[in-house]
Amino acid sequence: MPYDKDQDLAPEKAPENRDGQGENRPDEGRREERYSFLQETIKPEPISREKLIKQFLRIAVYGVILGVFSCLGFFALRPWAENWFPQNPETVTIPEDEEPVEDQAEEETEESQKPVLDAQSYAEINESLYQLAQEAEKTVVIVSRAASEEDWNAVATGIRSSVTGVITADNGQELLILADDALCGGAESWTVTFADGSEQTASLKRRDANSGFAVFSVARSEISETTWNTIKVSELGNSNASRQGDTVIAVGNMFGYDRGIGYGVISSCDHKETFYDGECDVLATDIPLSSDGTGVLFNMDGEVIGMISASIWDEKKGSTANAYAISDIKSTIELLANGTPVPFAGIHGTTVTKRIQDSRGIPAGIYVIDVDTESPAMQAGIQSGDVITKVNGKEVSSIMSFRQVLLDTEAGGQVRFTGLRQGAEGYVEIDFNVTIGSKE
Repeated sequence: MPYDKDQDLAPEKAPENRDGQGENRPDEGRREERYSFLQETIKPEPISREKLIKQFLRIAVYGVILGVFSCLGFFALRPWAENWFPQNPETVTIPEDEEPVEDQAEEETEESQKPVLDAQSYAEINESLYQLAQEAEKTVVIVSRAASEEDWNAVATGIRSSVTGVITADNGQELLILADDALCGGAESWTVTFADGSEQTASLKRRDANSGFAVFSVARSEISETTWNTIKVSELGNSNASRQGDTVIAVGNMFGYDRGIGYGVISSCDHKETFYDGECDVLATDIPLSSDGTGVLFNMDGEVIGMISASIWDEKKGSTANAYAISDIKSTIELLANGTPVPFAGIHGTTVTKRIQDSRGIPAGIYVIDVDTESPAMQAGIQSGDVITKVNGKEVSSIMSFRQVLLDTEAGGQVRFTGLRQGAEGYVEIDFNVTIGSKE
């Protein structure tokens, strides 16, 4: 009979009683005792308080090390991530000017004693002005053409073609700098020098050759923490509140070198500078200005109220600093800062005042003095001597209202101009379909 090993492992079958039920045998009890150790529960060794504390400290140390490496990795990869995965820039909004509130002088019951002014007072005044100028200088930058092999000699001697710029906005990705557009022609890259002397490469955000302004941008991620501590975004003030005799501070290269400071007063604010599609108030000062000087004009609150340019009244060859009033160019600045083309029609006109209406019989509106030969207005058929009365159905009674309506349109869109043209029997109404462009 062959041997079957399963027979030894199989339990013996208990004989049945007569009633069909089996009975237990003594061998079965011994077998259970032999394998009873398999049913025992192994209890873990109790952890002492000392081991528990060591384990907790080990976990805490690992957590600190992991946190440190995570922070280091975040700061190391953040510039790379910002460059490769930039967020959408914030829309720049230039706040509108508030109406100036006239201070009502309170009647004094007792006569106040006038302060005695001496040489020490003069020194204190100069020191106070200098402190204001230093704070204003944090917002001022120098915009230069990027150096090339052709101008290596100029770079070596420290003489480089540059203009003064002012930090006007921060859209979350870039610092936006308003400056004269004199450096835009023929250049592809620019350098911006901040108040601490550090230099960064800048790019042209948008240019408006009509008004003569441009906005340059510098990536925020390229600016060091040291530079951030020495610069700030300027506050654009209300130049309409400026009055003749107000004390002002000029910062820039007004004297033929960079980062000059000048103090003076507004000698006049009753004049304007005209250009195509608009005009701008001029803040004239008694501060000296070189033939190609540029700068930024500040009031006593440290707010920007004007952009100094040598091109103002260029035909008069003046030697004092004159500035474009900042309130009249805020709409242009906002468009440039957002990279939006400034609408351009190409009409050089003037407001027909009540006196001109009565003396010359010209109807109210914008009298067209000249039309740019390569402008949308010329292509639409507008001529010198026409009087523009409406733009897209909105009446325009002054050159400033005309410009504001024009700035509310978009470059590339078609706008209907309504005008009057003098004929044999008087003025006749005529419509012009003008496709608005931009001058860059």
